[in-house]
Amino acid sequence: MTDQQQQRFEGTKNYIATEDLKVAVNAAVLLRRPLLVKGEPGTGKTVLAHEIAKAIDAPLIEWNVKSTTKAHQGLYEYDAVARLRDGQLGDERVHDIRNYIKKGKLWEAFTSPQLPVLLIDEIDKADIEFPNDLLQELDRMSFDVYETQERIEAKERPIVVITSNNEKELPDAFLRRCFFHYIKFPDRETMQEIIDVHYPGIQKTLVKKAMDVFYELREVPGLKKKPSTSELLDWLKLLMNEDMPLETLQDSNPNNAIPPLHGALLKNEQDVMMFERLAFMARRNPS
Repeated sequence: MTDQQQQRFEGTKNYIATEDLKVAVNAAVLLRRPLLVKGEPGTGKTVLAHEIAKAIDAPLIEWNVKSTTKAHQGLYEYDAVARLRDGQLGDERVHDIRNYIKKGKLWEAFTSPQLPVLLIDEIDKADIEFPNDLLQELDRMSFDVYETQERIEAKERPIVVITSNNEKELPDAFLRRCFFHYIKFPDRETMQEIIDVHYPGIQKTLVKKAMDVFYELREVPGLKKKPSTSELLDWLKLLMNEDMPLETLQDSNPNNAIPPLHGALLKNEQDVMMFERLAFMARRNPS
């Protein structure tokens, strides 16, 4: 067992990990199963892979999935068009097909000289066949390059972190091969720890008032997009920069007023309009 395998993930100075998250990460590393992480946007799913890599001193290889991403791109891509063009131009490179093969992120991870952390970010953005098309490669940790008749095999299974925002259901066969963890939205105590990491020495009263507004806002019925941890951190930074009077936050009850600098928290015009209507109604009917 390598030093990286023996080293347990306990979070880092920049990342507050709950006990259940630590258990999930260490179990996935021990089993060497892909860690599938779900949760609301802004709860630190992507950052988790970065912090695991830092904690075990491993290189991080990132594969950012888009709606157009295909599974084979993670293995390799063969540029036949470029080879044909070079052949027509008499380029000597054309005689070696390897010049036209672009290595994908799985290839990089399988052949990395140091055990890496491979992040497959937002897997649910791709079409439904994408996870299924990766099953065999993730299981066997090998694949064939048909153009060169070679097999690429991982000497050691990389640590794989897969994130999903739950935009699509993932296939059962894929889920069976993963260790699953759902990152719950931080409670106030955990959120306080996160804020202390990012803004050490911040005024406690400001944090308390801001968190009151933030958590009340998240509970407002009909909110289309609830503000996330990263948005609270941005909002606090703005409040500190603007030297916002605490009285302004004191009066920012989500039921009757729109929060100051609300553009950091509310990212949907329907939500902004809803709060403006609530504030208007509160002014008309003060109680």
